[in-house]
Amino acid sequence: MDNSSPDGYWLGSVIPKRHARRAVTRNLLRRQIRAVMAGQLARLPPGLWLVRLRTPFDRTQFVSAASDALCEAARDELQQLFSRAAQAGDPREPHLARGAV
Repeated sequence: MDNSSPDGYWLGSVIPKRHARRAVTRNLLRRQIRAVMAGQLARLPPGLWLVRLRTPFDRTQFVSAASDALCEAARDELQQLFSRAAQAGDPREPHLARGAV
């Protein structure tokens, strides 16, 4: 079995129905994930990337399933997520732990 990392970028998204009941909301989130990832490719190392929605968006704050406010909130959160991932560096490259000689 080949354990080498892929040369390109592979993106997966997990958006549970319990966190986003309406298909239009899940599709909006998937489109936002793909769009933000495409904008961050130059900063991210190639590999397998998985984005998972862990908590639901507040339905009282985002009443419409595909509102501009939800779109903007998702985009902002994804920008922060991918920025942190880009700053973390390439996990495939070996590095010394702090204090190691």
